[in-house]
Amino acid sequence: MSDSKPAPSPANAGAPDVLHIARLARLAIDPRQELELREQFTRILEAFKTLSTLNVDGVEPMTRPTDFTDVMRDDREHSSLGLDETLANAPARIETFFSVPKTIGGEQ
Repeated sequence: MSDSKPAPSPANAGAPDVLHIARLARLAIDPRQELELREQFTRILEAFKTLSTLNVDGVEPMTRPTDFTDVMRDDREHSSLGLDETLANAPARIETFFSVPKTIGGEQ
């Protein structure tokens, strides 16, 4: 018994196999969304086909859209702020710690 998939029907010929793509991407796709996703994938692929019609003769390949490079500072050790200076703008403090309102799960 073969484990191969049936050939696509003429109506779906050339359409992306959404469930197969989802399995490759390890995504759980509800089969009820398959038709909608197939239509979206088809529109995306059509957009890429449009790009393939552009004349790019003489255009050099590039790895990024600009020639800018990141400016990195030297990683040097330096002294940090003292405890009182660090906590000077804290809304509240408990001993040597910042104290902030609880944000999850009710009262403090």
